[in-house]
Amino acid sequence: MTKFKDHDAYIAAAPETFQPLLVQLRAQLAKVLPDAEEIIMFDMPGFGLGKTIIAGYAAFSKQCGLYVDKAAIAALADEIAAAGLKATKTGVTFSTKNPIPDKLVKNLALASRKALGI
Repeated sequence: MTKFKDHDAYIAAAPETFQPLLVQLRAQLAKVLPDAEEIIMFDMPGFGLGKTIIAGYAAFSKQCGLYVDKAAIAALADEIAAAGLKATKTGVTFSTKNPIPDKLVKNLALASRKALGI
């Protein structure tokens, strides 16, 4: 498994078609969580405080994912469904055909932070 030193390295190694989505997602998370640090944990880029991840993201062969606290997913299930996206217990998957809206990224990141109490 590849180890990444930072977000730039992760994005550069992602499938080329997903790189613009990841750049936009990273920028949106940085804007919404200005005091959070960019971290790599579990070989995945994320934003967190201390050792707590508020939001992380990943690219796979056919889709990307945004990963947050499960309470954030539950609280925003209707908004996720309205965007036509699929959710797991801790993440939302999206693709170039159906990217994740910036407003949803913001709402998920803030809800995750609130659920984590940080």
